[in-house]
Amino acid sequence: MATANFDFKSGDQLSSRSILIWRIIQIAVWLLGATILTCLLFYPTIGVILFWNILIPVAPALFVVAVGVWRNVCPLATTNLLPRQLGLSKRKKLTATQLGQFNLIAVIALYLIVPLRHAVFNHNGVATGMMIVAMAAIGVTLGFFYEWKSAWCSGLCPVHPVEKLYGGNVLMSLPNANCDQCMNCVIPCPDSTPNMNPKISAKTIYHKISGLMIIGGLPGFIWGWFHVPDEAQIVSFPTFLNVYQLPVIGFAVTLVAYLILSNVIPAKYERKLISIFAASGVSCYYWYRLPALLGFGKFADDGLLINLKDVLPTWSIFALIIATTVFFFYWLVFRKKNNRSWVVRPQFANKEDNLKAVLSN
Repeated sequence: MATANFDFKSGDQLSSRSILIWRIIQIAVWLLGATILTCLLFYPTIGVILFWNILIPVAPALFVVAVGVWRNVCPLATTNLLPRQLGLSKRKKLTATQLGQFNLIAVIALYLIVPLRHAVFNHNGVATGMMIVAMAAIGVTLGFFYEWKSAWCSGLCPVHPVEKLYGGNVLMSLPNANCDQCMNCVIPCPDSTPNMNPKISAKTIYHKISGLMIIGGLPGFIWGWFHVPDEAQIVSFPTFLNVYQLPVIGFAVTLVAYLILSNVIPAKYERKLISIFAASGVSCYYWYRLPALLGFGKFADDGLLINLKDVLPTWSIFALIIATTVFFFYWLVFRKKNNRSWVVRPQFANKEDNLKAVLSN
């Protein structure tokens, strides 16, 4: 029986069979996303579990190993690409300044939204669903104006900064299931640039600030976030601000540490330093998230998926988080860089674009 060929090189085109397979996968994942969204809006207790305690905990590990999978099948991406796929987009290209501004807004949005989980989203499925609907509406609106994935997927999406930080040494490059031709809509393209990281493009001050904020600030931000309990009810503005206090303090501490280290170490070790901070962030996430999922969390039922506290010995949870930490540091810091991109760049629309991309990268 014939199988799809996923051994692609830059410029290769997907076969009709491969395109069909990816379209089926995209539709299936989109329907799964629509189901989760429906649960959030109409069966919020189930929706919160599906979204925050199953889908989201899987995402960071997927970004580390194969972020191209998510870039190909993300339901929001499938939705906001509809105007382009249907020929309804004006197909404008973002300037470097516009893209830098979008990237900075995405980082700020990430740091504003995530603490709100403690205040609202972790126990309010309807609010979570409305947030997703709002993001989809913004993405689709941008899709009517801008080329391919430039404005949302590679610009304003709050998840994209994390993709760039964690996706610096992926297992393999997948075929591009969204773009049939490269229009050079984003330079450098995050999907097609080998060993992508947040500082690989520093064309504007906005790029530089967003890169610093996500690389340096994320590990401490994650640590602080896990030391804040969910608030069943926000009764005052100071209570509301409490969900930001420790994440902001942690953000500031690791950001300062990164700034000091990046100015002390030789430039040739900069990528290694970025990898260390990336590994620290994702390891810190699972250090606290895995115990919480299994009933060993810091705050009782916060983030609980299934309570195994009376089933598993405490040492097994400690062994699990040590294993994940070792894995992520190996994968991101010690494992040899393989010079692979998230997905394979499709053929350029014309030779001039090809030349521009070569010169830009």
